Amino acid sequence: MSVPMGYSRRQIGLHWLVALILVPQFFLHDDIKAAWRAIRKGLDYNHTTWVTFHVYAGIVILALMLWRLSIRVMRGVPRPPEEESAMMKMVATGTHWLLYLLLILLPITGLMSWFGGIGSAAEIHEAMKLPLFALVGLHILGALYQQFVLRTNILARMKRAG
Repeated sequence: MSVPMGYSRRQIGLHWLVALILVPQFFLHDDIKAAWRAIRKGLDYNHTTWVTFHVYAGIVILALMLWRLSIRVMRGVPRPPEEESAMMKMVATGTHWLLYLLLILLPITGLMSWFGGIGSAAEIHEAMKLPLFALVGLHILGALYQQFVLRTNILARMKRAG
């Protein structure tokens, strides 16, 4: 398979769409956690719009990430900038694959806990929140470092198809 020069429109769109849906997921955490605790205790819970949004946004993220992963496998991704050191390339590659993994496992464990009532899945789901937050931060900082310190113009790859 040849290596593409840039990301496709579909890859770029999926990247930004997942990012857009993911942001409120972090902020809705308390609502869904309270609802989960109430359900586990057999109590009525306030089935708010935010709880519903969190659950269905997770399903959408899972579908989008599986689609994105299939495109990555079939089409590939552009090479990292030449200005990156071997260590930076390794960190970037690891970060991307861990993001894919967490953005697939988080919705799966969320579905298992919410619809299947599996308490251990809820615990795993909860435990993955902080690592995801850290990886998203690392991903953003890495992109900004490449853009403004190394001056690789890396951000252009996620703004227009190549």
